[in-house]
Amino acid sequence: MSESPVTLFDVVVIGAGPAGENVADRAVRAGLTAAVVESELVGGECSYWACMPSKALLRPGQALDEARAVAGARQVVGGPLDVPAVLDRRDGFASHWADRGQVEWLDSTGITLIRGHGRLSGVRRVGVDGPDGSSTLEAGQAVVIATGSDAAVPPVAGLAASRPWTSRDATSSRHVPPELVVLGGGVVGCEMAQAWSSLGSRVTVVELGDRLLPGHEPFAGEMLAGAMASAGIDVRTGVAAEAVERDRSGRVTVRLAGGGSLEADEILVAAGRRPRTGDVGLEQVGLEPGSWLPVDDTMQVSGVPGGWLYAVGDVNHRALLTHQGKYQARLCGDVIAARARGRVDSAAWDAYSATADHAAVPSVVFTSPEVASVGHTEQSARQAGIGVDVVDYDLGRVAGASLYADGYRGRARMVVDARRRVVVGATFVGPGVAELLHAATVAVVGEVPLERLWHAVPSYPTISEVWLRLLEAYGL
Repeated sequence: MSESPVTLFDVVVIGAGPAGENVADRAVRAGLTAAVVESELVGGECSYWACMPSKALLRPGQALDEARAVAGARQVVGGPLDVPAVLDRRDGFASHWADRGQVEWLDSTGITLIRGHGRLSGVRRVGVDGPDGSSTLEAGQAVVIATGSDAAVPPVAGLAASRPWTSRDATSSRHVPPELVVLGGGVVGCEMAQAWSSLGSRVTVVELGDRLLPGHEPFAGEMLAGAMASAGIDVRTGVAAEAVERDRSGRVTVRLAGGGSLEADEILVAAGRRPRTGDVGLEQVGLEPGSWLPVDDTMQVSGVPGGWLYAVGDVNHRALLTHQGKYQARLCGDVIAARARGRVDSAAWDAYSATADHAAVPSVVFTSPEVASVGHTEQSARQAGIGVDVVDYDLGRVAGASLYADGYRGRARMVVDARRRVVVGATFVGPGVAELLHAATVAVVGEVPLERLWHAVPSYPTISEVWLRLLEAYGL
């Protein structure tokens, strides 16, 4: 049997999601050649089953709630959402699950797309099983794994056999289940609970921990739980699912530890993620298939001799967020190009070190209320050995917030390194707070001294005036 043909590129990327696309783009911009290998849709999870369709599902309900929160508008807003219109709009934001536009973008940049399943087959080599047969790609400089992650299904008796929804089903379904049970009170669980509740589902959220949104400031989960309960969502914390069964009619029964059960038409598993690395040839480089890929701050995979293997996005388990994966990818492409020219050094906060993954990860939970945060929480800062001062402020007391919605309810927290007098973390909870987040991110990344930050005068009357109030509460 003859060997498959070998095609040479400077960089070969396995996975054409947001991270993979950005690595290849940066490499090509720097004068290298690049190919991406993709077995599904170009554009990845975010474009078709996560960021875009999920936010498209959430936004109509939020817009309706916001109109009802303002006198003069609420009097003329009546009736529920137009469900078919919401789903049609969602489908549009998911490009109707077709990747023509993404492929055209790849073509315009000079990146070569290779359809098929890619696996490491040796040092700097990737074997591809494609629709037209097998081929081999050889990378002159680097191979990058950017295959993302899948929804994890916990080992609850009968759960896997019950054909549960995962995030993919929850963001793409054309059917509104009359009753929905959500296992998990993290970001995906809370967002999808609110989305499907707004479309008419009766939703119950079951969270094993003692609060929603673990990892965020405790008040964020508490405020969100209260808002969800007010919207008719049954939130149960400190509760575990013991067994799940789907009967012949399609109904699902969830038996709870400690007694009691729930019945529903669908069950959504939102209990974390697992790396999509089970079949990418990790055994070829001495790594465990199905494992997360540890990397250094240049995205180089640890423990692989020769320094030719990189991993960006969810697979390295540093920050499972699309924007962080793209940040890593831009940096990784630049690193590969720089090393091709002979530069190998990097330092914190320079163009070749993903420092923000440790110190300044911004995230937004697009629920009602929104939860926006960056950097440390009070707890994580103290665990890191940072002596902190913590300042809270009621967002409802800010003029811009009271104009935004009648009876506005929200809260802001600023976490300050007491020794250096710089902001190391911030959390905002309330309607419309996602747009406050980048200012906080700039403050954290820039390590702006509080005395200088005080001169960044917020416009009046905007919700951003909370920055002035936080600094005044700190004593400036």
